[in-house]
Amino acid sequence: MEQPHTRARRKKRRRLRPFRVLFALLFVGFIAAGLYSVWQYNQGKELAVGSKPDSGNFSGDPADARQPYIENYLLLGVDDDGSGRSRSDTMLLASWNRETGKVKLVSFMRDIYADIPGYKSYKLNTAYYLGGVQLAKDTISGMFGVPIHHYAVTDFDNFEKLIDIAAPDGVTINVKKEMSEKIGVTLNPGVHDLNGKELLGYARFRADKEGDFGRVARQQEVIGAVKDKVVSLKTLPRLPKLAGAATGYVETDIGGTDGLQKVIRAIVSGGVDIERMTIPAKGTYSFATYPHAGSVMEIDKAANREALGKFLDLPLTETGASAFAD
Repeated sequence: MEQPHTRARRKKRRRLRPFRVLFALLFVGFIAAGLYSVWQYNQGKELAVGSKPDSGNFSGDPADARQPYIENYLLLGVDDDGSGRSRSDTMLLASWNRETGKVKLVSFMRDIYADIPGYKSYKLNTAYYLGGVQLAKDTISGMFGVPIHHYAVTDFDNFEKLIDIAAPDGVTINVKKEMSEKIGVTLNPGVHDLNGKELLGYARFRADKEGDFGRVARQQEVIGAVKDKVVSLKTLPRLPKLAGAATGYVETDIGGTDGLQKVIRAIVSGGVDIERMTIPAKGTYSFATYPHAGSVMEIDKAANREALGKFLDLPLTETGASAFAD
């Protein structure tokens, strides 16, 4: 005759069996998801071997002990002028707060008359042409008192390819006017799902009365639209492939597995709208012309340092200036 304690153990095993099966299925699922991610990542890498620009060496600023959770990324979009050298047509600073997941985005106008270390003053986009990403970084951090920890550079052809990988069905944009001049595509008014080439054309258009100001605003709009697309449930499974392609299409000081983890964490953590700013700030600039530089924007450096410092919540000295060294 079966003992009572034997029957009790058998009943307990039967009760635990569904949970064991569930745990086994979850474990297998996690392994499968990990293998799929690795496969997607390698697929992306194979698409972009040897395609990224060469921007020279880079030395970022150390993390501020008062704000170790802040990482500032200099994001440059470069355009070859046909000589094999490029100017930075797009210059953005993305400030990521790892504790809150918030991202702040600063656009720098390319025609700012800039103090370029070791050279006479030129337009800000000339710094990259003269000395690569390091000189662009030193120029921006020196003029505006903001630390820059990391960078990423891509050219416009690669931008198109990355968009088509991230969003094969396009990125939704409300085009408010007809656009065609000098952008390689024709865009008609209305809500459209733009592919990589069309989205780049939209971001670069400036043949209207808004000029560079409209172009910078559209660049910021494009960043927000791409972010919204990438964090959608439909697109999330493609993130490893996108990160893999980025290793070949984007030059950066963050790479490998750690780079993949940072990219994915930064993308999926930003559940709120990106806060945006443009430098120079309103009312802090005037226009001038120089024989060696052409038409430029002369800015009030002190006013712009202050405005940028407030926007990024930079630590301040007792005088109210940014504590970051000149």
